[in-house]
Amino acid sequence: MRGASAHSQAALVDELTPASGILPTVARWASKLTGGSDDGADAARLADDLFGVADVLRREASLRRTVTDASLPADAKAGLVRQIFGEALDSDSLDVVISAVGHRWTAPRDLADALEHLGVVAVVKGAEQRDEADALEDELFAFSRIVADNPELRDALSDPARSVADKQALVRGLLEGKAAAATIRLAQQSVVGTHRTVALAVEDYQKVAAEHRHRLTATVRVARPLAEQDARRLAEALERQYGRPVHVNELVDPEVLGGIRVEIGDDVIDGTVSSRLNEARRRLAG
Repeated sequence: MRGASAHSQAALVDELTPASGILPTVARWASKLTGGSDDGADAARLADDLFGVADVLRREASLRRTVTDASLPADAKAGLVRQIFGEALDSDSLDVVISAVGHRWTAPRDLADALEHLGVVAVVKGAEQRDEADALEDELFAFSRIVADNPELRDALSDPARSVADKQALVRGLLEGKAAAATIRLAQQSVVGTHRTVALAVEDYQKVAAEHRHRLTATVRVARPLAEQDARRLAEALERQYGRPVHVNELVDPEVLGGIRVEIGDDVIDGTVSSRLNEARRRLAG
């Protein structure tokens, strides 16, 4: 997302946090997301509504163009949103969509992408209310590995002949009773086709979760699982180095042989035995 759309999405995300100065039209849902006592139910409803509106906008090109037309008055676009979605959405969700169509968008499709992004933020904040945000990050990573390591599952979730509802039912059956509700909701959203692959969708959701928890995410490749105290020391060392809390995703990779490889953003810290052996071979060959 670029230009006006990037600014608009950032402004909408900021409206989720009262400390940044929420708009009067979104005061109620911002309060629910940041301090509600409903164990995340309002956040979950908001997320479902925003995912649903994003889906409609992607399917209805004329509606998408109309509500992102900068030449139309904001009141007119708000009235159209109320007319189309007023009966289907919770009143607080409707306020979010009305606020969104009042912003400027570089391309019409960007509005749907921004609403999906806000939906993911809502899921993350709901998980925070239930003290499940750490579990959400761990489980999203675990789900991405399950998909990556199972070609049949990956093919089933990317099969254009299968309906979205069928794919979502498959995901729910796989995760229900084993993962947090927030994880299941985002895993189901990952199969709707807005990203090229399920893996890319989940990767994006992981980034959103880390960003809105003001953390970094590190993928750590090891030959065998780290002991709990070793994982904690590694996270603390990375936090000192980067100046921000770091969530560690551990990936067991037998090819590592020993040592660890840390990938965090664009940085790679490779202290594996295999990398040292490869370096030794290069030097001998030279």
